[in-house]
Amino acid sequence: MQAMRFDIFTLFPDVFEPYFQTSILQRASERNLVAFHLHNIRDWATDRHHITDDVPYGGGGGMIMKPEPIFAAVESVLGSPPSCPVILLTPQGRLFTQTVARELAAPALGPQSGETPQQALERMGRRPRLALLCGRYEGIDERVREHLVSDEISIGDYVLTGGELAALVVIDAVTRLIPGALGDPSGPWEDSHASGLLEYPHYTRPPEFRGWKVPPVLLSGDHARIARWRREQALLRTLQRRPDLLKTAKLSQKDREYLNQIEKDEAL
Repeated sequence: MQAMRFDIFTLFPDVFEPYFQTSILQRASERNLVAFHLHNIRDWATDRHHITDDVPYGGGGGMIMKPEPIFAAVESVLGSPPSCPVILLTPQGRLFTQTVARELAAPALGPQSGETPQQALERMGRRPRLALLCGRYEGIDERVREHLVSDEISIGDYVLTGGELAALVVIDAVTRLIPGALGDPSGPWEDSHASGLLEYPHYTRPPEFRGWKVPPVLLSGDHARIARWRREQALLRTLQRRPDLLKTAKLSQKDREYLNQIEKDEAL
């Protein structure tokens, strides 16, 4: 399986470099699991001053990113029409979740049983490549949304100065799902939200700190008991902090019995 490629179109490529050279993303890149390609939209502006924004028609505050340099940048790199999904990072997009991260990572997760890598790519209908378009200023010309962008993603109900931070969030979440990106192969599937629940509590040495002790079950060496405790703690934490997640989480009969018992105990 070839490396998953990210093409990032931005006015501020320097924002990305330090993060790509750190920790998990750096190791994933060195192992040829991912490849990051930064494209400065300003390089495709044709006027003397490389202007990429202009005042909005109809008046109003702020500046709008012009369509010409964006189309030129994306089409020169990806072709026309683009050869991979073009995602606009915008507060108007669909909410980014762990489920969306898995969806975006799917082509790089490898073939299903009996498939060759090429068959996996054909099944997914696209290459393991994503293009991320970072907006800036007041907004982006609507013709970019209508005729170039194939998806829009928001990382939350708030407004940032630009799409660069949102793009980094997407890249980080998707990269860690690629097999080999993390030291622990099971790590991505045990994180919060990976199973639909919040993650269970973690403890490390020392076994006692300022009188606060590690739960005895974690020191027992009984892996079945530990697994059961962790599952129950994940259910409890989700119930206490994000009960809305329980509506869509995959729960076993034992999970439901545990949650019902908690509700009975609280009622008493």
